[in-house]
Amino acid sequence: MNAIKQATVDRYPASLRVLHWVRAVLIAGLLWAGWYMTGMDDEVASKYELYYPWHKSFGVLAFLLVLVQIALRLRSPRLPLPPETLAAHERFLSRLVQRAMYVLIVAVPLMGYSMSSTYTMSDGVFFFGVNLPELLPKNDDWFVVFQWLHKVLAYTLLGLIVLHVAGALKHRVLDRDPRNDVLRRML
Repeated sequence: MNAIKQATVDRYPASLRVLHWVRAVLIAGLLWAGWYMTGMDDEVASKYELYYPWHKSFGVLAFLLVLVQIALRLRSPRLPLPPETLAAHERFLSRLVQRAMYVLIVAVPLMGYSMSSTYTMSDGVFFFGVNLPELLPKNDDWFVVFQWLHKVLAYTLLGLIVLHVAGALKHRVLDRDPRNDVLRRML
């Protein structure tokens, strides 16, 4: 009975839709800033005075927002199911990409925090002016591991985001059946 009621829900609750789009903008900005700032020369003062602190603050914010979003999803009794008009492999891929993105949206900032916490030259992680506690000991060997993980996982997240957007656009623009338009559930 619950699955029948759940299937009739056409849109995500407003709170989840707002969090989705705010988080999407944040993550797009973080990916761009991470790519841009790491390509800057170390002599450019704004790299460490502007980009890194803001990247860290917005990274913590994105992490907190995804935790709120996960909690809301778990507490929401009625969420849209994938349309039954989608092919089985599309429903499977949709769930797989969505779950992998959630894992990475949690893991990437944790690796970034771990980088900042372990790097001996780091002043730590500031969250909009508040210095967060460093829970890991300073260790440049571990910093290298966390730095690599942060980068690889961020690029993996970017790839999944491209798949997510491409899938939503494919269902909206190319599919013949209008019931496949999953984007309208987030608008």
